[in-house]
Amino acid sequence: MIAATGQHPLMILIPAFNEEGAIATVIGELREQHPELPILVVDDCSADGTRTVALEAGADVITVPYHLGLGGCVQAGYRLAFDLGFQYVIRLDGDGQHDPAYVGLIRDTLLTSGAQMVIGSRYVNGDGKHTSVARGIGIVFFRWFLALILRKEVHDPTSGYVGVNRQALEVFARSFPLEYPEIEALVVLQRLTFRFEEVPVKMRARMAGVSTITAVRSFYYVLHVLLGVLVNILKYQGSKRRL
Repeated sequence: MIAATGQHPLMILIPAFNEEGAIATVIGELREQHPELPILVVDDCSADGTRTVALEAGADVITVPYHLGLGGCVQAGYRLAFDLGFQYVIRLDGDGQHDPAYVGLIRDTLLTSGAQMVIGSRYVNGDGKHTSVARGIGIVFFRWFLALILRKEVHDPTSGYVGVNRQALEVFARSFPLEYPEIEALVVLQRLTFRFEEVPVKMRARMAGVSTITAVRSFYYVLHVLLGVLVNILKYQGSKRRL
C-alpha cells in the first residue's frame, strides 16, 4: 500500500479515465526516472482496462464508485495523500502529454520557492506545441481574465501538470473544483493569499485516445469556469491564509 516516507514525502497522482493505451508507458517512465516515488492512479470508472494495466505497471490504484470527472478524481487523490501524511503531490495526466522528465523540476521548485503550487507551463520558454486551436483561444482569454483577478500573469492557466505542498493539499482535500478545476484552483489560492510559481515544461502529443475539448465544449468551458470563479470569489471572501 502507498505510504509517505522520507524527509519530504511526495506522491505522484494520475487521474485517469479510459487511458488503457497510454497509462502503462506513463507509469513506466516515472518508475525509470523516479523509482523512489509512490504512484497513485485514480481510475474514474473507466470502461476499458485502465485499472488492470495500471496495476500491472506497478502503480497503486483506487477506483471511485462512480464517474466523478477530473476534479472529483483529483480531490479523491488529494484527500488520500493528505490523510496518509504526504507533504507534496505532483499531478500529471495519464495520456502521456506530461513528460515525467519535469517531475524533478516541479519538486525542487516546491521545496525551495515557498510557493503552495507549482505549475508546469508550456508557455514559459515554450511555444505551446500540441495545444489545440480551441484550447489555445481559451488559454489566451483566461490569461487576460486571471491577470485582472490575480494581479499576476499566468502563462498556462489550464495546465494540469501541477505540484502542491501540504498547505494547498489541506485546502483541496476538503474542497476542489469538480469539472474544469485548474483555473478555479488558482482563484482559490489567491483568495487564501497562497502563492504559485510556473516552471517551463514541454508538452507532448497524447499517446492514445481523443481530447474531450472541442469547439462546442470550449464555449461551455468558458461559461462554466467564469461562474465557478465568481462562486469561489464569494466563497472565500475575506478568507485569510491558514499556516
